[in-house]
Amino acid sequence: MTTTAKADQIVLVVDFGAQYAQLIARRVREHNIYSEVVSHRITAAKISEYAPSAIILSGGPASVHVENAVQLDPAIYDLGIPILGICYGAQLIAQQLGGVVGRNSQGEYGRTELKVDTASESSLLADFDDSFTVWMSHFDCITEVPEGFKQTASSPNAPVAVLENDDKKIWGVQYHPEVAHTNSGFELLGKFLIDLAGCKPEWTMGSIIDSSVEAIKKQVGSSNVICGLSGGVDSAVAAALVHKAIGDRLTCIYVDTGLMRSGESEQVVDTFEKHQGMKLIHVNAADEFFDRLDGVVDPEEKRKIIGELFIRTFESASADIDDAKFLVQGTLYPDVIESGSSETGNAAKIKSHHNVGGLPDDLGFGLIEPLRNLFKDEVRQMGAELGLPEHIVWRQPFPGPGLAVRIIGAVSREKVRMLQDADLIVREEIAEAGLERKLWQSFAVLADIKSVGVMGDQRTYAHPIIIRAVNSEDVMTADWARLPYDLLEKMSNRIINEVAEINRVAYDITSKPPGTIEWE
Repeated sequence: MTTTAKADQIVLVVDFGAQYAQLIARRVREHNIYSEVVSHRITAAKISEYAPSAIILSGGPASVHVENAVQLDPAIYDLGIPILGICYGAQLIAQQLGGVVGRNSQGEYGRTELKVDTASESSLLADFDDSFTVWMSHFDCITEVPEGFKQTASSPNAPVAVLENDDKKIWGVQYHPEVAHTNSGFELLGKFLIDLAGCKPEWTMGSIIDSSVEAIKKQVGSSNVICGLSGGVDSAVAAALVHKAIGDRLTCIYVDTGLMRSGESEQVVDTFEKHQGMKLIHVNAADEFFDRLDGVVDPEEKRKIIGELFIRTFESASADIDDAKFLVQGTLYPDVIESGSSETGNAAKIKSHHNVGGLPDDLGFGLIEPLRNLFKDEVRQMGAELGLPEHIVWRQPFPGPGLAVRIIGAVSREKVRMLQDADLIVREEIAEAGLERKLWQSFAVLADIKSVGVMGDQRTYAHPIIIRAVNSEDVMTADWARLPYDLLEKMSNRIINEVAEINRVAYDITSKPPGTIEWE
C-alpha cells in the first residue's frame, strides 16, 4: 500500500487518549513539519526506529493517579530527543521523573491567565509576554518539579504551569497551546519545534507532491492503475496525483450509483474526461444499487453493500484494462482514525468508512492510498497545486455511500429524488448567502417518517427534511453553524413549496460530539 510519502524529518505526537491529539498533529504540520500520531504504548526501541526530530506528549482524559493510568516507556526520556508534554503529558513527565502531581481542590477549565516567572530565564517562554491567556482543562496539577527541572510559569490553580529542563531537552506545559483559545499557542509550538528542537520547516505541498509521485512510481512499476471517482475532492485529488505520476496508465472509473447529488454525475464526467484529459469509464449501475439496497435499513449494512457492489462493479468495468493491478482510493487520515484503524491504539470504531471498512476481503487489487496521512485542508491545498478546478477543490465533503446514508431508513429512487431536490435548494441558498466556503458541510437529510401538516387548507401527511450545517477544522469535532434565521426561513419555504412530498423542515443543532456530522 502506498500512503503519502513521508518527510525525512518527523515529529511524533504520542496519544494518551486526548480529544486534541489530531489537532496537535495538524498544528505541527502548519509549521511545515511532518507529524504522525502514535500510541502511548510505543517503546523506546520503536521511537529509535522512527528517529524523530521531536516528540510531543498529548493530553488525556484520565488522572496520573488512577489505577492502571497510561504511562510512557521511561527509556524514551533518555533518548536525548526533545520532548514537549501537554497537560496530561506534562503531568506524566513530572511524575515519572520524580516530581509531584497533586490533587487540586478544584480544577481549572477554560480561559486562564498564565503568569511567567521572569526571573526563571525560561527558554520556552523567552519571547512571550509576562502574562497571557491560555486554555486549561485539568483537575490534577504539578506541585513539585523533578530534580534538574525548573518552574517557569504558573496560573491560579496550577503552581507549576510550565516546567523545563534544557539539559535533558524536556519541557512541559499544563495548558493547551494547540487550541485557538490559547493566545500565542501556535507560536509556542513553533518555539519548541524550530528554536528548541531544531526542526526545519521544509514539509511543503510541493515536497509532498514530489515525494508522493516517486512513491507511486516505485510501487506501480510498469503496471496499469484504476481509480474510483466518487465525485468528491478526495478521490479527485488522489486521481490527479496518480495521473501526474503515471499518466495514461491510469484509468478512472466512475460508478454512477444513482445516489449522488443533483447534477453531480454529469459534472464528474465533464471535469475529468474533457478538462483533465484522463481516461474515464462511466458505468451507470443505479439499477443494481437500488435492487441490492431494497428494504435495507441498517446504516452499516448499507455501507457494506455499497462498498462491495462498488468493487464488484469495478472488477467488471476494469476487465478490459490490461495489467490493472492497483486501485487508487482517496482515504484520508480522519477516515482511518474514525474507522478504528489508527495506529494510536486509542480510537474506538465510530462507523466504517466507504474507503476503509466497506471493502471486501478478496479485493483483487493492490491499494494505493496517497492521501491516507493527510487532513482535508491539506488535500485541498494539494488539489489546487495540481491544477484541479475550484469547484472540485472546494466541494464540501460527501460520504462515499452517497445519499444512501442521508436517507434514514430504506432507500428508494423516489426518496433519493426527493432528497436531491431538497439538498439542491439547501446548496443553492448557502451559496447565494456567500457561506459555502465558510461552512465545513451543509446538506439535507430525509427521515423515513411522516408527520401531519396543513397545506392549502387541507391535511397533509408527508416527510420532513432536516437541514444540517456545521463548522469544523478537522472533522474530528464539529459545531453546528449559527445560520441566519432569514436564510433558514428561505430554505424552509422553498423546500416545502418546491418538493411536493415534504411538509416540514427542521434544523439540526447537535455538535460533534455527541453526534456525528452525518446522520448515519
